[in-house]
Amino acid sequence: MAPRLSSCWVLALALAMCAPLAQAATLDVAWWRDGQLTALQLDENGASRRAAFDGTRQVPLGSLWKLFVYVYAIDTKVPTPDYTCGGQKNEEVYCCTAGKSIGRDLALAQSCGLFFSPARLMLTRRPWQQYWTERLGRAPAGEYGWLVDPSHLTPERLVSLRSLMVALAAIPAASRAQAESALLHVVLGARGVNTASWFGSRLRVKTYSWHHPQRTSERLGGAAGWLADGTPLWFGGADTSSRILEKWAPRLASTLPAAVPRADAGCVVVDYFARYPIRSVAAGQVAAAPGLLNGPYQVRFENGRSLAFFSQGDMVLARDPQGRMRLTGRFGVNDYVARVIDREGGTAAPEAAKALAVAARTYLQQNAQWTEGCQRIADSSATQRVSPQPASVDARAVANWTDQLVLSGVNVRYHADTASKDTMAWSQAVAQAGQGMRFDAILASAYPRADLTTLSGGDSQQCVRLLGAEAWLARELPRWERVLRKEAGYETPLELPAVCHLARGTPYSEQSRNRIYVRGLASREDRITLAHEFLHLGLRNHPRGQDEALVERLARRLVDTRLEASQ
Repeated sequence: MAPRLSSCWVLALALAMCAPLAQAATLDVAWWRDGQLTALQLDENGASRRAAFDGTRQVPLGSLWKLFVYVYAIDTKVPTPDYTCGGQKNEEVYCCTAGKSIGRDLALAQSCGLFFSPARLMLTRRPWQQYWTERLGRAPAGEYGWLVDPSHLTPERLVSLRSLMVALAAIPAASRAQAESALLHVVLGARGVNTASWFGSRLRVKTYSWHHPQRTSERLGGAAGWLADGTPLWFGGADTSSRILEKWAPRLASTLPAAVPRADAGCVVVDYFARYPIRSVAAGQVAAAPGLLNGPYQVRFENGRSLAFFSQGDMVLARDPQGRMRLTGRFGVNDYVARVIDREGGTAAPEAAKALAVAARTYLQQNAQWTEGCQRIADSSATQRVSPQPASVDARAVANWTDQLVLSGVNVRYHADTASKDTMAWSQAVAQAGQGMRFDAILASAYPRADLTTLSGGDSQQCVRLLGAEAWLARELPRWERVLRKEAGYETPLELPAVCHLARGTPYSEQSRNRIYVRGLASREDRITLAHEFLHLGLRNHPRGQDEALVERLARRLVDTRLEASQ
């Protein structure tokens, strides 16, 4: 069992975090890498020193307990229905207004404790303890005693800093990635107001605030979670979490350790030179054979021009059905964004480059087509140009720094020199960066009606239910299942999926929350789309669920059989 508030804790806290007013305010910061804790103390006068504490330091759990419930629910597939606010509980101020509801990701970012209540989610001790025993490699006890039982997760509970860091490091990568995506909205939202310009997407933390144990009118606050590369992080000081974030953002951003490179996420297929017919591709004097390319090449166009490029096993030469040569590249999203930066702008003005990265990523999301699990887009001045050379180190760093950040609310465009409505001029962005504007201010200037958000959508994740579509799915499902039970890998969902309105982009199914996002149910194609996304849920634990061609054929069979029977 971790100790409760004690006179020793009060004394230590008074000395470490609540010094007399004559002393500079401080912020304690710690991170965990390779099994080692690094602890620093920053002060408001600009000093940074090794902190006088180690992993035995006792810190209040505060709101961090919600993060552990979140990842446990994801990993163990605990149902997490939206929480509907009734207007009778004071805690609902962190959740929603009366009559509205809140989903899991937004509840984590907004710190809606009512959503994550172990009683509401029916969490029990034995499976909880087994889960953390498997993650930690030991049964929770001693300094890890706070993880013995979900009922022990109270905000006033004290936990050792080391046990907190080890628990964060033990969370599986897949569920951590979902938590990180939700927590990006902390920096972008009210709790992290004015801090996105300093952190970009580097900070994925759950904030906490709690009462000072000696002076209940005063607050302690901070945050814990991860850096973008998965490094566990904690920081805390004497104030509320939101004020700490805003006050200390510049110092904290410059103090955080450099990111460790990690694998790029997503998949983008680029159709290179879409507007310029290719005559030949050669490696030196030898014509390249169709297939995967690796090394330096030169492409010669029908208009007589030529261009050198380099493939790192990520570009393919092929012939289309008409016999014409086609060159395609396959990249991660950030690699793609970095190549756009190199081709469309550059990194000489870093803040302008960050703004371009967000614009390019947004343009991709708004305009690419989904094919075989990848986004597909042309390399063209009519879309956005993509360098055929490997991304520069600086461009890739900018793309990583803005990872997942996009704009919502406008159709994004940009131009070399001419600004217009919802169109950023690169030359103007460079000039603004030279005047000291940071990337988010540059974006706000170019796209005043847009919001900076993430690929997961932030507030747009709140499901606007399509009740008619849900009713149709409920009516059709018994008939479908007579067919689907014969399909290898099909599993009946425990609950009928929620069908949500999709404002923009490609329809999709969200497996972690048992949701389907579509535009409506007005046509045969709409019904096939809904069936298609339902099949992704029903086949989610089987490789066939990723076979888009098979899923589409089966979806059309399910819908068209009913149409034929009714004719």
